[in-house]
Amino acid sequence: MELSRFSGSSRYVLDEELSKIVNISMALEMPLLLKGEPGTGKTMLAHAIAGELGMPLIILNVKSNMKLVEALYQYDTLTRLNDSRFGDSTRNVSDIQEYIRMGKIGQAFTSDERAVLLIDEIDKAETEFQDDMLDVLDQMQFDIIETDAVVRARHRPVIIITSNAKKDLSDPFLGRCNFHHIAFPEEKMMRRIIESHFPDIPEKLAENAIRTFYELRGIDGVEKKPATRELINWLRALQADPDFRKGEMLEREIPYLGVLFKKSADYLKSMQLISKRGFFR
Repeated sequence: MELSRFSGSSRYVLDEELSKIVNISMALEMPLLLKGEPGTGKTMLAHAIAGELGMPLIILNVKSNMKLVEALYQYDTLTRLNDSRFGDSTRNVSDIQEYIRMGKIGQAFTSDERAVLLIDEIDKAETEFQDDMLDVLDQMQFDIIETDAVVRARHRPVIIITSNAKKDLSDPFLGRCNFHHIAFPEEKMMRRIIESHFPDIPEKLAENAIRTFYELRGIDGVEKKPATRELINWLRALQADPDFRKGEMLEREIPYLGVLFKKSADYLKSMQLISKRGFFR
């Protein structure tokens, strides 16, 4: 069977190195671990792969206190208790299986077709969760303790795991994944990204907005630098304003800083520096 290949989409611009690691991970059926600062497209990559290859997307948003069993399945004891008390359910109360619901990993395993499983922000989880989860993904099966049943994957999912590097991942975890660090796009790549979102954007607007964006990102001491999504939203705001949609006014004035900076200290710092004559020269 010919393997599906991902080469990007109309809204996701892929560089050559990322394209290679995505496709080799799918071919080898290994999880792909993505690191990079927020806004570099780690999460959106899974959306793009699923959309472009016509695969269902299942998202596990990892929480700091999450137990692995929650990602595998849930046994709804409360509903079973209520059904047994009130007796008005169409379910067979004596059959525990009626009250088993698949978690996100369980849904990916039981999907009728190969799915993309996005495990988002794995670095929020404890090391035990990380390593136990990789055991399950290696074996492609898990046990349901309450019914003594084994859930085996019908199709091995495409697994994308993201990390914001807030916590170190264990060596066993890293050893079971392919890895790619998504660097923040350089200006040339950013221009391609912007053109994919705004095919008809005026040349002057794109040029001045991208230049200004990178100069704002370079302000010393900014805690949360604006990311790609902030630039995209900023361009939407500029295009909606008749004074700025052509781009010339950006050479003299920079509006809507609240779209780019989301923390008060960062916003004030950018305002102070912009007010200094010659900041962009």
